[in-house]
Amino acid sequence: QVQLVESGGGLVQAGGSLRLSCAASGRTFSSYAMAWFRQAPGKEREFVAAISRSGGSTYYADSVKGRFTISRDNAKNMVSLQMNSLKPEDTAAYYCAAGLTITTRVEYDYWGQGTQVTVSS
Repeated sequence: QVQLVESGGGLVQAGGSLRLSCAASGRTFSSYAMAWFRQAPGKEREFVAAISRSGGSTYYADSVKGRFTISRDNAKNMVSLQMNSLKPEDTAAYYCAAGLTITTRVEYDYWGQGTQVTVSS
C-alpha cells in the first residue's frame, strides 16, 4: 500500500513557475514508477510526466515538454514536478500517481488527492 500526498500548488501568473511535490509513504517507494497527471474542469484526466523506478528514464506529454521536469528522490520517498513558463492552459488539478508499470495511461495503482494549479493570464 502506498499513500501519496501532493503539495506546492497555487496561483501564478503566466510565464511563472511552480514546483509540485509528492510525498509517498511506505518502504517500497523505489519499486514504483511515478507519474503526474492533471485534470481541468469538464475534461478527462491527462498524462503530464512519468519517471522510472530509478529515475533514469523520463517521459513527457508534448504539451509540457521543455517546460516541465519530473524528478525523484528515492531516499526521501519524494517525486517532484518543476513547472516553468506556465500557461493559462496548464490550469488544472495535478495528481501524483504510483504504479508497478510506467505508462502514459490512467492505469496507475495509487493516486494522491490532487493539488490545484491556477495560471492567470
